[in-house]
Amino acid sequence: MRKRRRRQIFEKIEVLDAGAKGKAVAKAPDGRVIFLSNAVPGDVVDIQTVKKRKAYFEGTVTKVHAYSSKRTQPHCKHFGTCGGCKWQHMSYEHQLFFKQKEVENNLKRIGNLKLPEISPILGSKKKYFYRNKMEFSFSDSRWLTENEINSKTPITDKNALGFHIPGMWDKILDIDMCHLQENPSNAIRLEFKKKALTLGIPFYNPRQRSGVLRTLMIRISSLGEIMVLVQFFKDVPAKREQLLGYIKKTFPEITSLLYTINEKANDTIYDQKILCFSGRDHIFEKMENLTFKINPKSFYQTNSEQAYELYRVTRDFAGLTGKELVYDLYTGTGTIAQFVAKGAKKVIGVESVPEAIADAKVNAENNAITNTEFYAGEMRTVLNFDFIDKNGAPDVVITDPPRDGMHKQVVEQLLNTAPPRIVYVSCNSATQARDLDILQSQYQIKKVQPVDMFPQTHHVENVVLLEKQV
Repeated sequence: MRKRRRRQIFEKIEVLDAGAKGKAVAKAPDGRVIFLSNAVPGDVVDIQTVKKRKAYFEGTVTKVHAYSSKRTQPHCKHFGTCGGCKWQHMSYEHQLFFKQKEVENNLKRIGNLKLPEISPILGSKKKYFYRNKMEFSFSDSRWLTENEINSKTPITDKNALGFHIPGMWDKILDIDMCHLQENPSNAIRLEFKKKALTLGIPFYNPRQRSGVLRTLMIRISSLGEIMVLVQFFKDVPAKREQLLGYIKKTFPEITSLLYTINEKANDTIYDQKILCFSGRDHIFEKMENLTFKINPKSFYQTNSEQAYELYRVTRDFAGLTGKELVYDLYTGTGTIAQFVAKGAKKVIGVESVPEAIADAKVNAENNAITNTEFYAGEMRTVLNFDFIDKNGAPDVVITDPPRDGMHKQVVEQLLNTAPPRIVYVSCNSATQARDLDILQSQYQIKKVQPVDMFPQTHHVENVVLLEKQV
């Protein structure tokens, strides 16, 4: 029988820093690092360990002796249970400080990079209600709060429409009010739940794979257009019509009311048929003089205002004069490609998702952009010598990969192609640093600009300009 390790208590420990994944960082008396999820740098606290590793502990705060001057009052009643906004208890100027510090640390420690002076992070004007897309999950066995568990009152309402508890794939926290998306997002979500319960439509249970209602997605564009997509586990035509008909009548401002029937084990919709109940099957976004058609499967940056700032930095770093051939890798629906197209001779966009490329082509046509071409396929197989021979060697490469960064073969192909300039946009400065470490054999980093897309969280975007060494 395995012996259970005793949890340790450390008293009056000062919290020193904010680290990866939004964790606060302290040090135990023996020098080992302690990662905390419920503290702010500057707090003086008692800590109980919950996990012990060779080099570090994971712990939780049991008592606060002194509160940090970096603290602020969280806006949301769900803070501390919902894992969506882990830094709500830290004032925004300090959030920006630690995001900038994370970028600098990752580039220096992981990449061992020779860096210019890093530009101050671009903060978001909106601290709350900045997201244009939210996804909520239904559950018939919601997460119970500590107060509910300690209460002697019987729990009769176990239905939820909200967010996954961190690390709990089958547990959903019921949300009363979310501060991330502007109205009528909260009203739509609450009415969906209320009407579904009135109609007796069962909520989904992922363990038993039972119930009917699975997920709810709400998109609100900068033009005020609203898309709502409901995911059902199985079809119940009469009640589905009643539910969606009620939402249509209650919220006539909804531009696109959609649904899908997904009988798979997971909630992904990319292989599902989306059906239009009311309105259009798409909404529109606008950036400068460009209009983008957004369908339910489209990727679009979830903070519209900061996406504009991110793309402006990208375009500025590209330094286009009108003569350049630009490759836009991981182009998505071609937003960056079209945003820089007016300053380039031609832009070639590459993306693995065929539906995204179809959207990119439609958007380019709608925007009367004639100097773009888009290709669908896995980056490491598409970006080969034949492709470059056919399309021409790029003068500038813009790359905006997913969190895992670029595949090693893609990095190697960039080194083989050796464009004069590379603009690397990243949502994960750790994997960005890894890729830059390889690229620095031929390139020099000229500019670094962090951009905060997600206030109240630890996430940060970073844009780096590389120039070919002479």
